[in-house]
Amino acid sequence: MTRLADATIEQVRALVAVTEMLVEVERTISSMQAVRDGIFAVGSRLAGEVAEQADSRGEAELALRTVAAEFATALRVSDRTVQRRMTDAAFLVERFPLVWQAQGAGRISAGHARVICDAGEHLEDSADRDAYSAELIGFAETESANRVARRARRVAERFQSRSIEDRHKDARKTRGVWVKDLADGMAELGMRGPAALVHGAFDRITQMAKTVHGQSGPGGPGADAAGTDSRESAFGPAADAAPNSRRSGAGCADSRTLGQIRADLALDLFLTGAPAGHGTDAGLLASITGQVSITVPVTTLMGRSAIPAELDGCIPIDPDTARRLAGAASGWDRILTHPITGALLAVDRYRPSSDLKRHLRARDQRCRFPTCGYLPSDCDIDHHHDAAHGGPTTDTNLGHLCRRHHTLKHHSPWHVEPLADGLYAWTSPTGQTYIDKPPPQNTVTFTEDDTPPPF
Repeated sequence: MTRLADATIEQVRALVAVTEMLVEVERTISSMQAVRDGIFAVGSRLAGEVAEQADSRGEAELALRTVAAEFATALRVSDRTVQRRMTDAAFLVERFPLVWQAQGAGRISAGHARVICDAGEHLEDSADRDAYSAELIGFAETESANRVARRARRVAERFQSRSIEDRHKDARKTRGVWVKDLADGMAELGMRGPAALVHGAFDRITQMAKTVHGQSGPGGPGADAAGTDSRESAFGPAADAAPNSRRSGAGCADSRTLGQIRADLALDLFLTGAPAGHGTDAGLLASITGQVSITVPVTTLMGRSAIPAELDGCIPIDPDTARRLAGAASGWDRILTHPITGALLAVDRYRPSSDLKRHLRARDQRCRFPTCGYLPSDCDIDHHHDAAHGGPTTDTNLGHLCRRHHTLKHHSPWHVEPLADGLYAWTSPTGQTYIDKPPPQNTVTFTEDDTPPPF
């Protein structure tokens, strides 16, 4: 069968049956997602009731965090993610009940519900929201979510009581930048900002990429005589060749796509460019350099193995990139681990610094609240037992907690107790206990060898 027209009656009937099953499954999934949103909304409402008994807005936020942490540890999900889901669910259930009910009935999907709520976010009057929802639900029952999103923005404008200028002023407060780690030593860098500036930035980087791409002909920048780039690593093929360079190869073009050149140029600008217009002393922002933490097996540094290095203790990166970064480092931490269990035994440094902080950073590698992945650089070093009450400043009484979970530990019913071997026992307000273990070190067992270490 090379096309559907050649299918037999039985095959067509089978396709019809499978399609009907798929539609029914999707309806069930949408309904169950609505049920989950309802449960999250109940949790949010419960936190709100507890917060009403508090005297400050800070206590109200802490109540929401406490409930989110209870859900998160039970579900083995980040409590920040759970709190965001609780907030989104409460927004859907309380402000757009018609949309939530339509999703619960399987009439629309979670994707439809999300775009309807997003476009109508700033509608303040409940009657306007209901009228807006009713108009879009019928449309969503027969159209895809991306088409509904375009229609929703136009419909929402009819019900807006505020001008676009006022709404844009508030929306600008949500601008930000974030990073998402991917597999195979890659990551995504995302940004939210004013549409005109973001599109302008993308257009500029596109023009720059097209210029580089247009200059790359036979013997163009970034190619060697063999037709391959020997510098290819995490920095990208030919990424460190200047766009306006005129080196003449022996007849090979830059093989990068336009998208790859865009990425290389963007990273080049981010890492080496000097921002303007921020009211700082000349050169101050330009003098700030990016910092990353790399764990590299010693045999990889020596070029004797291809065991992956790790970025921030968990993200594999290729050996060539690791060696280049290590070669430019001002100092190294040397980590000694048990050859069988991988447990951390000791840390020293080629250039001395605070031994205890290095030991804790190497042991913890992240915030020690269950499910949290914040890095030590974004955490406080917390005394389990307060130093003011006799708690010792030792590795058995210290650990990394991000500010969110540091606050949770001291100002909520959550309780933590350090155990042997760097384990933490967290007890939730409902009495559930969760054990957090230090992440395993990136280790390798060595055999006898007379080759001296590279430090």
